[in-house]
Amino acid sequence: MDNLTPKEIVAQLDKYVIGQREAKKTIAVALRNRYRRMQLDIETQRDIVPKNILMIGDTGVGKTEIARRLARMMSVPFLKIEASKYTEVGFVGRDVESMIRDLANVSLGLVKKEEEKNNKEKIEAYVENKIIEQLLPPLPNGATDAKRADYDKSFAKMQEKLENGKLDHLKIKVDIKESNDFSDSGMPTHIIEVQESISKVLGGLNKNSKTKEVSVKEAKILLAQEATNELFDNDNIKEKAKNRVEEGGIIFLDEIDKIAVAKSSSSRQDPGKEGVQRDLLPIVEGSNVNTKLGMIKTDHILFIAAGAFHVSKPSDLIPELQGRFPLRVELDSLDEDALHKILTQPQNSMVKQYQLLLGVEKVELIFQEEALRSIAKYAFKANEKSEDIGARRLHTIMEKILEDISFDADEHCGETITIDEELVTKQVGDIVKDEDATRYIL
Repeated sequence: MDNLTPKEIVAQLDKYVIGQREAKKTIAVALRNRYRRMQLDIETQRDIVPKNILMIGDTGVGKTEIARRLARMMSVPFLKIEASKYTEVGFVGRDVESMIRDLANVSLGLVKKEEEKNNKEKIEAYVENKIIEQLLPPLPNGATDAKRADYDKSFAKMQEKLENGKLDHLKIKVDIKESNDFSDSGMPTHIIEVQESISKVLGGLNKNSKTKEVSVKEAKILLAQEATNELFDNDNIKEKAKNRVEEGGIIFLDEIDKIAVAKSSSSRQDPGKEGVQRDLLPIVEGSNVNTKLGMIKTDHILFIAAGAFHVSKPSDLIPELQGRFPLRVELDSLDEDALHKILTQPQNSMVKQYQLLLGVEKVELIFQEEALRSIAKYAFKANEKSEDIGARRLHTIMEKILEDISFDADEHCGETITIDEELVTKQVGDIVKDEDATRYIL
């Protein structure tokens, strides 16, 4: 998926996100430019920095959904975080450098999964041997050829039973290596380094492991993790993961408007917001951050920021940070027709989701077209009368309509239930007419 053309990227996003063509195009071109850059010589690559993107739009219009789908599409390290969770250096909370450490962890997990997939047979053989060694008495030294042949037959039978899950209930002892990874703690880098150094010294004394009795089923999982460490070159895996972060990492920085300080308000009310922006600036511009993979350069990490900007404006961000997001895309508000398409067209549409959920109870759910139009109409009106929360309003209305049906689903086993316009109007029509009721119920 890494070398998809912009048109192909947009086509993939179209399956799940309705509309927002401009946002999709901008992101598609940014991703394709990363592929193009990697085809150039090293010297030229250094000079081409990513064009970071700022997405502006109301809540519920698809900003986060675009990010979520990108993460599933691309086999690159991708991290979605909220800017509001970070605090200025010196305050209690997570510092902005921790996002790079989190991205490093994502990259490491991604590379490990690929290694496991590419070496599935090796891992399975390692796990089988470890388990069967405990279940089958070892062959004594100097055993005859006949004894060896019998042992091989017993091993093959045990292997077959293990593969079929017939041994899953048995208990065996497994050595579990305890992890002393402080990288996710959000603590300053120098403290992490000291703790990891102490841990290595202690680990050298007590082997940093303990024996635990578990079922064969659990042992398969634990030993598969052990196999990854034993069979593969961890330094090589870390180097690959580091390279993935530096050359292909993407950070989706949501709710960036929450750290903007509106010109109308006094910055003294919340000095931490501007501090977070200033701390964020060197990360976005390009700096070195110490992680479990070593020192990571952030120069070529792509940042996609998003915010509703209801209270503040993009211009309320500090000028230096604004300059690091040269591409700006404004997402469209959702009208009645867009809400109807969101209900029905995506591969994971809400209608399909509810049909599958109630299908578990053997209840067939059918939505009439008039009912779907009516749901979209009421969602649009509710957004007009109360806070505009975009497509999220559809979830609220659908739950209100299907609440009783979901509650009594076991009584309708084997039945077909049709959702018509009359039922929709009965459940939410009066609520939408009443502005106060809309505000508190929908």
